[in-house]
Amino acid sequence: MTDKTRTCCFTGHRPTKLPWRYNENDVRCVLLKEKLYDIVEAVYLSGVRRFICGMAMGCDMYFCEILTELRNRFTDIIIEAAIPCETQADSWPEDQRQRYYQLLELCDEKTYVQRVYTSNCMMKRNKYMVDNSGVLIAVFDGTMGGTMRTVIYAKQQGLEIIQIEP
Repeated sequence: MTDKTRTCCFTGHRPTKLPWRYNENDVRCVLLKEKLYDIVEAVYLSGVRRFICGMAMGCDMYFCEILTELRNRFTDIIIEAAIPCETQADSWPEDQRQRYYQLLELCDEKTYVQRVYTSNCMMKRNKYMVDNSGVLIAVFDGTMGGTMRTVIYAKQQGLEIIQIEP
């Protein structure tokens, strides 16, 4: 069983909800990634060793990339990919699909919440992450959607929530 007090999960917006969309060279995206790096490092230094990532496009991928970078310094970091279904990336643009599969290869563990896509598999994935964590990092601007539902659920479950405005 996972030690929830030493586990952190992540939720955040996809590119379509970010002001810079897919342009990761935008100064706002660069600054967000720097802030996210600092927060993830601080969470690690507080004692967290396991990190669960939902592997969606956008902020999830930033989070996973930061973890793989930090693991070069802190070799005891464990990265778990929480995957909502086997076909998660099938309809994504080719560059994003390649990025997804490269990141999956760098994860220590892969958990498929279910095999086949259903309309609620993303929320099942989010609940799985929250249910197995003590801390949630959220890149969240207050808009309705899966990120908001995940933050609300995490509050109900008593997680420590660290919110970052995109």
